[in-house]
Amino acid sequence: MNIFIFFIVSIVIGVIAFILPYFLSAKNDDKEKLSSYECGFNPFSDSRNEFAIKFYLVAILFIIFDLEISFLFPFILCLDIITNIGIYAMFLFLIILTVGFVYEWKLGALDWD
Repeated sequence: MNIFIFFIVSIVIGVIAFILPYFLSAKNDDKEKLSSYECGFNPFSDSRNEFAIKFYLVAILFIIFDLEISFLFPFILCLDIITNIGIYAMFLFLIILTVGFVYEWKLGALDWD
């Protein structure tokens, strides 16, 4: 039942977050707003240049750690019925997650250099 309430509340908040700005925003269209987007200066070089893969790696690391954290939600919902073995298993999972994070940090995968 708690998951259903959480699901309904999250849907309501999401719908409000998308609909409310539509009604509260100004709708004054002018020449600048309707024009195509330009950055204001001439491009430095060809737009088909290669760029660093570092941005993709940081994004993938973020998604991996974010998804691993999402495994904590079912654990939190059943704290009242879980045994000691389940608690130890979750602590082991968190230790492995922390070791992986520290390894990536020490490796320099999170630096923007």
